[in-house]
Amino acid sequence: MFSKKEAAQLRIEFWTSFGKSFPRKWLLYNTKMKGFSFKFVADRKKALVCLDIENPDELVNLCYYDQLLSLKVLLETELPEVIFDDEYELESGKQIHRIYVPFQEKFSIHNKNTWRDCFEFYVATMSKFELFFHEYEDVIKL
Repeated sequence: MFSKKEAAQLRIEFWTSFGKSFPRKWLLYNTKMKGFSFKFVADRKKALVCLDIENPDELVNLCYYDQLLSLKVLLETELPEVIFDDEYELESGKQIHRIYVPFQEKFSIHNKNTWRDCFEFYVATMSKFELFFHEYEDVIKL
């Protein structure tokens, strides 16, 4: 087991290593749509590439999510393992709409031997997610 300080240091090292290994400006929060963002997630048990919909206005959230559901077949063509979850619960207990792709291999942010494969998964998956967004941005925007 790691102390809180050691675990925090490993998380910093993980994200720093990712940024240095694959230097690129990602879309992430720069979608120009409030509450609509792409994220990389990594913890002790899983890694994900996500599209989170968490606008303060639930009606806006539902509209974005419905727009993406209408494009689901097209997204599945690019990312067959994509999961649509309209009631994803964050660790904080907050419920959001999340569309995500899980890393299928064994992963732990505490195990450096799993990092490289995860980094490659992040790059390949997020690139496809961003391309999809750019292609259908006009359909998704309200």
